[in-house]
Amino acid sequence: MNPEHYRPYLTREYLMGPNSLRILSELLDRAHPLPGPDALILDLGCGTGLTSYALCRETGARVYANDLWVSGEENAARFAAWGVGDRVTPVHENADHLHFAPESFDAIVSIDSYHYFAGSEGYFEQRILPFLKPGGVAIFGVPGIREEFDTQTEALFADWAAGEAYMFRSVRQWRHLLGNSPEIASVWVGELDCFEAAWQDWLVSGHEYARRDGEFWESTIRPHSNFVGMIVQKR
Repeated sequence: MNPEHYRPYLTREYLMGPNSLRILSELLDRAHPLPGPDALILDLGCGTGLTSYALCRETGARVYANDLWVSGEENAARFAAWGVGDRVTPVHENADHLHFAPESFDAIVSIDSYHYFAGSEGYFEQRILPFLKPGGVAIFGVPGIREEFDTQTEALFADWAAGEAYMFRSVRQWRHLLGNSPEIASVWVGELDCFEAAWQDWLVSGHEYARRDGEFWESTIRPHSNFVGMIVQKR
């Protein structure tokens, strides 16, 4: 996947944070084999649907695009305008209460949203893993921290992220939260390389939240944070 092919969509109308398509692209490059045209993908926390659109275009799979903050009607209109309305289905549900049957999906993807709802022990094993088919893959990208909080970094993050600072975790902490279910065949957790590029796409987007983030880029975001990628293969 080449994120530059989606450059016209990298605007304040569609972006909700650092460029989710760069994060997705790097993770798809690491995840093999990718779902194909006969596959079913759940995109958790899809926002305005950019990642769902890209997943559909890049794999040919059918995608369920779920978000709690953006209505299904809004995303349905976008998917229709983008020409994927017949392959991408919008869903408006809390990730804790999804209506799907067990083992429904070949892949579950969550880019820059998983940290909002999945930061407790057992969450992945109890609420995500059961929805994957045998052999399916979970692909997550989240904002993280380079080193676990000390007094200094905790204070810096409190200034920038306020009540959301607790969501930032290190590679080691995220690996721990994935657990060690016997249903897990393999796990990769690591720091992603697209950090600066994804952030720069956001900072120049003109979004009001991006302008505020820019005030903390050199003091807090760049030196202390990262993106953590997770790829989990189910047996």
